[in-house]
Amino acid sequence: MNPEVRALFPGASQQAYFDISASSLMPQPVLAAVLSHTGRRMLGRGDKVAMLATVERARSSFASLIGATPEEVAITKNVSDGLNLFGASLPWRAGDNVVLCPALEHPNNIYLWYSLARTHGIEVRSVAPEDGHIPVAAMGATMDERTRLVTLPSITFAPGFVTEVKAIAAAARKVGALTLVDAAQSIGAHHTDVGELGVDALAVAAQKALLSVYGFGFLYVRRELTETLTPVHVARFGIELDGAHETAYSEDELRFRAGALRFDVGNYNYLGAATTAAALGLLSDWGVARVEEHVRGLAADLASQLLDLRLPVVGGRPGPHLAHIVSVGESGGGRHYTADDPAMNSLYEHLTAAGIRLAIRTGMLRFSIGVYNDQGDIDRVVQAAGDWRAKRGYLAKVSTRYL
Repeated sequence: MNPEVRALFPGASQQAYFDISASSLMPQPVLAAVLSHTGRRMLGRGDKVAMLATVERARSSFASLIGATPEEVAITKNVSDGLNLFGASLPWRAGDNVVLCPALEHPNNIYLWYSLARTHGIEVRSVAPEDGHIPVAAMGATMDERTRLVTLPSITFAPGFVTEVKAIAAAARKVGALTLVDAAQSIGAHHTDVGELGVDALAVAAQKALLSVYGFGFLYVRRELTETLTPVHVARFGIELDGAHETAYSEDELRFRAGALRFDVGNYNYLGAATTAAALGLLSDWGVARVEEHVRGLAADLASQLLDLRLPVVGGRPGPHLAHIVSVGESGGGRHYTADDPAMNSLYEHLTAAGIRLAIRTGMLRFSIGVYNDQGDIDRVVQAAGDWRAKRGYLAKVSTRYL
């Protein structure tokens, strides 16, 4: 990406920010949308018709981004909200099962299935990861004729590997199962076409690679499927009113809006809609394909240089598995904010002191790269990591297959 893009993110000049997998730096046009919206509200000039139009603009822009139609997109609060709305609205029968790989899922795509096991008598089938990857063959082998749903992340939050979503979705279709994707780490940073992937539902939040704020998200549900689902939550914006005012109602009549619109529960987060619409406008101008090329290129360079320092980069040399996230340490070797390996905790503290923002997830140092990062940021990490290694005399036991 060109320097003009980086200039839109003032935070990029304040630190080397490698934490977009938690939340993005805010670009100036998004801040402008915040100030515009809150300024109107402060002065009592909020126009609800205009705010609803902004919601629809955000919905349409997101639909275009993933190759869907606006009627296939519901407005949510976050990924967890979308996953729960979809999962709880399925027509479960006792004895149905859901297949997932819990070791590589965010906890918020685990809890709801065990809750449904208690309330609906379903079975949760766990698949073990293979070298930090969600295994296609094992996922397929775990499915059977009672598998109602297969759920998976498009990119894991740690170690950040790309999942073979298309292959797993194809395996699910063979047994008549649906596929639900947690796309928190991919949308906005990687090209996504729901039709090409063959998925039935997908949830995402706006604060990561969509460059917006917490509290706003989207749920995609394939149009043909939505007509078979009864929303677990019902509110006015999900009901077909035939153009009547939102306060109108007819007794004993319950007609859901077409497609995923039936999942909308109003009022909306109008501030979130304004900021997300502005951010989606930026992504449309840049093109997600260009963003993906940029962030994956920087990730490949960072992974290679850290390996040259003999640091334990999870997954080794760059390949198809590598997205915009580079993890260092032992996969699963610790907790959310600390690593079992004291050296990794020491390296984290050294990098943080050097003005580098990163995270620790499940024991690994996680560098997640955004559109605003540049080669100078990569060089800064490598220099600081090299200084730390020289100071400590550190030499990791790195598998030769990673070098």
